[in-house]
Amino acid sequence: MTTIESWLREILRCPSCRSELVDGSGPEGTPELHCTGCSLAYRIDDGIPVLLVDEARTRS
Repeated sequence: MTTIESWLREILRCPSCRSELVDGSGPEGTPELHCTGCSLAYRIDDGIPVLLVDEARTRS
């Protein structure tokens, strides 16, 4: 689903709550990283996760 290597995904954390991020998909099937602690989802642009809280999407 994402093009982020597994070793990198394992060390990335949510910038808002510091919880683990897991692979997911957005409303249009676009790759995202979903936080396991809060309801934020971070988009992935060209294989690069955009870990900015201001640009994160709130999952329902």
